[in-house]
Amino acid sequence: MVIHSTSPMVVVANRLPFVICKNSKTGELTRKYSAGGLVTAVAPVVVETGGLWVGWSGLHLEDGISAIPESSPDDKSPTAGLRSDQVIPVNLPRKQFDDYYNGCCNACFWPLFHSMPDKAVFEEDKWEAYVAVNEEFAKLTMDAVHKCYERQPDQVPLVWIHDYHLMYTANYIRNICNDEGLKVKMAFFLHIPFPSWDIVRLFPWASQLLQGILGCDSVGFHLEDYCINFIDCCHRILGCRVDRKKRLIEHNKRSVSVHPLPISIPYDRFVQMAEEAPEAIKNKNEQQLLLGVDRLDYTKGLVKRFKAFERLLELYPQHIEKVTLLQIAVPSRTDVKEYQELKEELDQIVGRINGRFTTPNWSPIRYIYGSVTHDQLAAFYRDASVALVTPLRDGMNLVAKEFVACQIKEPGVLVLSPFAGAGVTMQEALQVNPYEQNQFAKVIHRALTMPFDERELRMTQLRRREKIRDVNFWLREVLKSVDSLDEACDSKLLRPVSEEDFDQYLSDCINEHSRIALLLDYDGTLAPIAPHPDIAHLPEETKQVLQRLAHLPDVSIAVISGRSLENVKKMVDIEGITYAGNHGFEILHPDNSLFNHPVPAEYIEKLEKLKEKLGELCASGAYVEDKGPCVSFHFRKVEASLRPALIKQALDVFKEVDIEATQALMSLEAQPPVTWDSGRAAIHILRSMLGLEWCEASIIFAGDDETDENAIEALEGMAVTFRVTDVQNVKTSANYRLANTDAVLTMLRWIERRLGSRRPKASHMRSRTSSFTNIGPRSRTASFNDPMRNGKAGSPGGSPSRMVSNMVINDKDYKTFVRKAGAPLRMNSVT
Repeated sequence: MVIHSTSPMVVVANRLPFVICKNSKTGELTRKYSAGGLVTAVAPVVVETGGLWVGWSGLHLEDGISAIPESSPDDKSPTAGLRSDQVIPVNLPRKQFDDYYNGCCNACFWPLFHSMPDKAVFEEDKWEAYVAVNEEFAKLTMDAVHKCYERQPDQVPLVWIHDYHLMYTANYIRNICNDEGLKVKMAFFLHIPFPSWDIVRLFPWASQLLQGILGCDSVGFHLEDYCINFIDCCHRILGCRVDRKKRLIEHNKRSVSVHPLPISIPYDRFVQMAEEAPEAIKNKNEQQLLLGVDRLDYTKGLVKRFKAFERLLELYPQHIEKVTLLQIAVPSRTDVKEYQELKEELDQIVGRINGRFTTPNWSPIRYIYGSVTHDQLAAFYRDASVALVTPLRDGMNLVAKEFVACQIKEPGVLVLSPFAGAGVTMQEALQVNPYEQNQFAKVIHRALTMPFDERELRMTQLRRREKIRDVNFWLREVLKSVDSLDEACDSKLLRPVSEEDFDQYLSDCINEHSRIALLLDYDGTLAPIAPHPDIAHLPEETKQVLQRLAHLPDVSIAVISGRSLENVKKMVDIEGITYAGNHGFEILHPDNSLFNHPVPAEYIEKLEKLKEKLGELCASGAYVEDKGPCVSFHFRKVEASLRPALIKQALDVFKEVDIEATQALMSLEAQPPVTWDSGRAAIHILRSMLGLEWCEASIIFAGDDETDENAIEALEGMAVTFRVTDVQNVKTSANYRLANTDAVLTMLRWIERRLGSRRPKASHMRSRTSSFTNIGPRSRTASFNDPMRNGKAGSPGGSPSRMVSNMVINDKDYKTFVRKAGAPLRMNSVT
């Protein structure tokens, strides 16, 4: 799919989108396609807009290139339509190119920007070569700009500069355009990390470098952290005025916008390759394949990966003869001494591990030093049990995304370093610090022994996200950042929810002095729905945001779930928040006080019969979840064709024992026959958390299924409510719909950012208001295995005893509180 740009695009990159090869016998020049997500996405836009591509051809000035060859008639690559008059090659003397590319880009910027300053070499003559080459690129880019105006005089060209090779180019282009009175849009994108200020300032010419980048209108990085680092450097090194919230930098009377734009892959293309690729490696059926695919570079952490694999075989000898590590190491900078020494070290480690563990029928490591074809790579991705993407530092690392796209058969597991940019969004991967060798080995063991259900859940979530946020999504966001996206052609594609959406949803709700109450469901809201509740884990990033919010003085958080109280507390495991189990029949407050809603004794007797009879129906994946005063009969894992008959049988059982069945998501629930539900529980929790000020708080609720509608309806007019669903025809009373748990995480990030921009309060105003449970009476002290808790046993959090309250809101009080909290609740209530 071609993305439509309103501006002719001039791409300025170190390399052309293809390599120029010279036949040694005939001297004829031919094109060789350079595979990659950037070329696949961007080349068609250059073709479609009549733009140009400026870059090095792969040959030098001494090679005497006379002209760029046209593509061959049978060329089906994305660059096939790129005519020779749309390509401007940069021809440089071999010595100058070597000083610029190897001496400055690779020997200085590469280690420095990967936060390894001890490996960086600062040489003035190499920096001068870098400046000279960037000036040459700028002059040829101006030729491209002139051609764009000749062909399309009414269109303002977009000059898009790429990566650390060309950070000094923009100001040359801008100065010439200003002198000639030419309008031009300029964007820059960095494909590697941007480090913190204390790293950047080590570079002797940091001031010139930053000003070079600021010659653009828009600057893009993979992650928000990189954006923050760049803004900080411009403020501290250049003294620029900055707006950190809006990510703006004022420089030379211009405002430069900074954007987090995580790059991705052509997802559908990798799926197709995986479907068509023949089997590339033959293993015995009982053997599993660990896969690593990396350039041979010190940033990729290959030494630590091999040592962790060795530790795996030491700690878990059951994997001997059962697991093979296939490591593909693509040669890189083979003429550099440091890379030669790295190869020698890796050869020695592989030899030692293989010599130590090899048996007559098996070798632990298969090591390929060289390139593989795209078909082979897709087959490796498809057939691997576990992919190890564990760099010490990486801007993004597309290998992680390629592996996920190619997982079209038995779901595998992605083991990912948090120091890769991909680690920020791919939270369903098993994340591991590559510096922790023992932990690294344990995570690999967990990946190899992970149950099918959990593998399927994690991989499904990963694949869904990468399919949506593919390279075309990235390109649209880039064009949008410089006002060059043809919205008319792109109007049918609504981007995933972003923090900007919550400026509309919640900006009136959260002001400078608001007290915030967050009421959140667990399954399907905070954690993705799983085939079994035990594997519905809270994503680590969501947990971290919740933990930070829980420690803010003006934020109170409650998780209201249909799970048992013990279970929901165990799954969330965050101190300082309220937990409500069984849709609010059990509530545990941060001060350790416990609320139990009374349950009729006759209902408990019926419930025992229900559990026994439903247990007889547990076949083909159905199971009963005993939650104390509530029971759920789950049929998510039952084959679709068998479900109707099974549901009918289950409903007959409910009817037989005289308990009303409540329909939930892929389950039937038994709940006590009392006037209590998640709505009543939500009101009780608000009173308990906020005390006398509960009516004045800004309340936000999010839930995903029918059982959450009780709370949504109870809070109508008092709260901003969200229904988390990707089924658009579901009926809901919520103010807004969110598509998935990712959108909920985005909302939590927005709240954190919004609260973080507040002015600090005076110290005497920082304490939380006393909770209702701190000012009200207690009935008695009881432990979690108290028989008056309706048979529930176990102690969440390991606490031996809690104050138990049986206080209940009757209908009269409930209506009074709702009426009191209705219209005059606050000026910014949502209607």
